[in-house]
Formats: sequence, C-alpha cells, structure tokens
Amino acid sequence: MRLTSFTDFGLRALMRMASDPHRAFSTAELADEFALSRNHLTKIMQRLAEGGFVTTRRGSGGGATLAPSPESISLGDVVRLLEAGQPLVECFATRENSCNITGRCRLKARLRSAEAAFLADLDRSTLADIALPISQMPQPATPVPA
Repeated sequence: MRLTSFTDFGLRALMRMASDPHRAFSTAELADEFALSRNHLTKIMQRLAEGGFVTTRRGSGGGATLAPSPESISLGDVVRLLEAGQPLVECFATRENSCNITGRCRLKARLRSAEAAFLADLDRSTLADIALPISQMPQPATPVPA
C-alpha cells in the first residue's frame, strides 16, 4: 500500500503538533520544519480542520492546534480523511473505472480485504503513540553563509 504525499505530510504535521498539543503551530513554521510547500500544507491543514482534527485561528498568535487530545485521534481515521477520493486501485473508483475485467475479477475482493486490514491496524494506534519526541524535532534549515 502507498499513501499519497498529502497524507504523509498531514501525518507528519500531526505528529509534530502532538509533541506539544496545547501550542499553536503556524503553517509556515511546520512547512519550514519539514521542508514542505506552504501552499500544499495549507490545503492539508484545511482538510484536517474540516475533519475535526485541528482548529485554526488567523492573525497574530494564531495557528493550528489539535482539536481533540492526541490519545483520541485514531491513525486510521486520519488516513481515511486524507486519502478520501484516492482509491487503492482503479477498479475501486466509482466513475473512472475502465477496467475491462470488472465483474469477473477475483483480485478486487482480496484488495478490499487487505485495505480493510491496513486501516484496522491503524485504528489500533493513536496520534499519541507516534508523537515526535521533543528531543528529535526537525530544525529549520539554516542559511548558508555567503
């Protein structure tokens, strides 16, 4: 199984936020720490806010904070939210399915079962289980002297 970079970056941001769950993190700060595009991370944070995993505030002193506690955020729920609309294989897509063996394929049921097992395993872990230890926080890139 392969997760999209959208989900990968979302999980990284949440792991960082779980290391200090009462602190507000700006998108710029998280993007710098993980060397990510600010625009891409903004879209991810919007989706996480829509899903109820983070709350956001604009302006001075604003940023994103975890909405529920890290212990109550299931990794499976995060992956389901961030991977929504990204079928594992083409035949799982409702509209773009052009597979010519749909209806007689014996692989599809096994892939559905594997996907369900993957998510069920993630459901057994919470964000608290994978929070980044503060001593291992990424450091923003330092400018190279001229």
